[in-house]
Amino acid sequence: QPTEAFFAMTRLFQSNDQTLRRMCYLTIKEMANISEDVIIVTSSLTKDMTGKEDVYRGPAIRALCRITDGTMLQAIERYMKQAIVDKVPSVSSSALVSSLHMMKVNYDVVKRWINEAQEAASSDNVMVNHALGLLYHLRRNDRLAVSKMLNKFTRSGLKSQFAYCMLIRIASRLLKESEEGHDNPLFDFIESCLRNKHEMVIYEAASAIIHLPNCTARELAPAVSVLQLFCSSPKPVLRYAAVRTLNKVAMKHPSAVTACNLDLENLITDSNRSIATLAITTLLKTGSESSVDRLMKQISSFVSEISDEFKVVVVQAISALCQKYPRKHSVMMTFLSNMLRDDGGFDYKRAIVDCIIGIIEENPESKETGLAHLCEFIEDCEHTVLATKILHLLGKEGPRTPTPSKYIRFIFNRVVLENEAVRAAAVSALAKFGAQNENLLPSILVLLQRCVMDSDDEVRDRATFYLNVLQQRQLTLNAAYIFNGLTVSIPGMEKALHQYTLEPSEKPFDMRSVPLATAPAFEQKAGIGLAGIVRLRTKLRRPPKMAPPQSSSSQQLASIPEFKNLGPLFKSSEAVQLTEAETEYFVRCIKHVFSNHIVFQFDCTNTLNDQLLEKVTVQMEPSEAYEVLRCIPAPNLSYNQPGMCYTLVRLPLDDPTTVACTFSCTMKFTVRDCDPNTGMPDDDGYDDEYVLEDLELALSDHVQRILKPNFAAAWEEVGDDYEKEETFALSTIKSLEEAVNNIVKFLGMQPCERSDKVPENKNSHTLYLAGLFRGGLDVLVRARLALGDGVTMQVTVRSIVQTPVDVILASVG
Repeated sequence: QPTEAFFAMTRLFQSNDQTLRRMCYLTIKEMANISEDVIIVTSSLTKDMTGKEDVYRGPAIRALCRITDGTMLQAIERYMKQAIVDKVPSVSSSALVSSLHMMKVNYDVVKRWINEAQEAASSDNVMVNHALGLLYHLRRNDRLAVSKMLNKFTRSGLKSQFAYCMLIRIASRLLKESEEGHDNPLFDFIESCLRNKHEMVIYEAASAIIHLPNCTARELAPAVSVLQLFCSSPKPVLRYAAVRTLNKVAMKHPSAVTACNLDLENLITDSNRSIATLAITTLLKTGSESSVDRLMKQISSFVSEISDEFKVVVVQAISALCQKYPRKHSVMMTFLSNMLRDDGGFDYKRAIVDCIIGIIEENPESKETGLAHLCEFIEDCEHTVLATKILHLLGKEGPRTPTPSKYIRFIFNRVVLENEAVRAAAVSALAKFGAQNENLLPSILVLLQRCVMDSDDEVRDRATFYLNVLQQRQLTLNAAYIFNGLTVSIPGMEKALHQYTLEPSEKPFDMRSVPLATAPAFEQKAGIGLAGIVRLRTKLRRPPKMAPPQSSSSQQLASIPEFKNLGPLFKSSEAVQLTEAETEYFVRCIKHVFSNHIVFQFDCTNTLNDQLLEKVTVQMEPSEAYEVLRCIPAPNLSYNQPGMCYTLVRLPLDDPTTVACTFSCTMKFTVRDCDPNTGMPDDDGYDDEYVLEDLELALSDHVQRILKPNFAAAWEEVGDDYEKEETFALSTIKSLEEAVNNIVKFLGMQPCERSDKVPENKNSHTLYLAGLFRGGLDVLVRARLALGDGVTMQVTVRSIVQTPVDVILASVG
């Protein structure tokens, strides 16, 4: 029992055996959390703490503070103050470290020891540098006090290199929070530490400069020069620290590290493989296009000697180099294929496969070479995940190559030799070849016929399904069921089907009621305006505590009686803030779009502790023919407790092309004043209102992103029954990349076939976009862009009905 052990342990405090006594202190610290009676050794520890034997005093202090709670701390406060300024460095150091831990228990008591900590900070002994850390933590919430402390110690100088490192870290934190940038005495102090006699301080200063935000190459130069010297140090730890830090610099400022390339090349043959790996990956980030061939040769002799973990790092660096110098893809592809043949684990092989796939997608001319390497790899691939991934790529890219037939053998071999998951993926890949290549279709049908007798039900089902689709020889069926398939959310489909079975109906199940799978979000880059009508509003705010996000918007809205008959939810937008974060009321809006209605959900927070708001609604006045039907109030908003109110708006049915609208919003409510201390409201209230920012409804709110892996097939599937084409001049846009970014942002549709990536030095480009218009209507856009004085855009829109076509062209115009 712990209690019995502690009682017995008190007898050991009479022993003069130093090792035994130290074991007692360690045991007390370890068992402090598992016994409530640990307090019985307090008197023994206090006696040792104030005794004459210095060798016991430090460990006794650390053990005593481990078992002391906030209420007992005052009892030993006098002893702790004396220990902090003790002349024995080990005792003072123990007291300072214990004080740092005790701050978490009782900050107010420890704060009273600040004078003793200041006295200890002037000690010349390196063991007492903890005093500086204690002073910082006691003052960290007072920026002015921390600045004064830094000025004092930077001027007086310190003898401890550890204390210098602590000062550098504190100065670095202040610089990151400062708006003065690098024109600050603190930056000058850090830079001066680059000339310190201690290597530890020099490295700490260099590392601090490199990690400062918004550093220019000129400001980085002194730190890089110091790290360059460390690269040739005889100490492995300094070489490792230097090359690791230079590797980080190379990510943001590769030009700043170029001067170190010769030193880095010398490190490739370093006996420490960690140093060699970092050196080669840094060179891959900083090397020029002309040095790629030489680097690949150096890596070849180096890769076989390192572990898989380091190999993955090298592959990731090669991947970055491929993006930087796309014309060197053939050299790097050959190197990667050789690495693929070597022994290695799953993570290593996956990194190489991902890198090769990335090269294929970025460089169309490398497609056949890359596919050939991957075909060779799956012949001996032991990893199901990688085999299915490669088969999916073959099915996507193989049919579009000049000689698609050469891939059939590799794919069908998987049906014969592999497990059921790989066989199923191979069947899907074969079907894509048959759907796109008329001359291969008879052979594909024969192969699929063989798969119908497979032992696995998934393989049999896929083969039977694809066989029946392909035998119809209809392009629309191929596009719908083989090329692009379903883009619905699987959990959403399961819920919708379950709901359909609970409510029997004569109507067939409608796939439009199923929510879509989320397409990859498009990253909007800098740029404003599409023909002068795209407006971006950027506001940096820190919102207060808001309501947690709902697991399902449709379930949340369905629970409100007024919204039950609106039909399936089409789309929910991101939250838009309608107030500044620092104002008395914080409001943000989420737009829930249905076929003929929009529900505006307002998340409101009352930040005033002397008010209770009741019957909170948001009144909206539209600039267009939108009709506000009703407002659902939030019953009350108490202090800092989020609440929700709703406004239901009907879309203009007589003019469906009217999709853009601006709503002026006013929050109306009844105020009851409260006692800030008790929170009790007055009996009487009064009506009040608060004007919010305008809320904009744009075309992108009516469109859902949907990915079409094969845009050409989807284009033919939709057909040209409802097609329109118009030409626009985007005179304010000066580059194709800017035009693509703004078009995607404005239309709110999903780029297909990687058409959002504009090749370099091109004067023309074609952008393919796919989406669903409100109500579940497929809509496709092909935008041909030509660069001249501005950008000329020829837009062709197709849909399964007329309305989405008219809406998109009217909005762009």
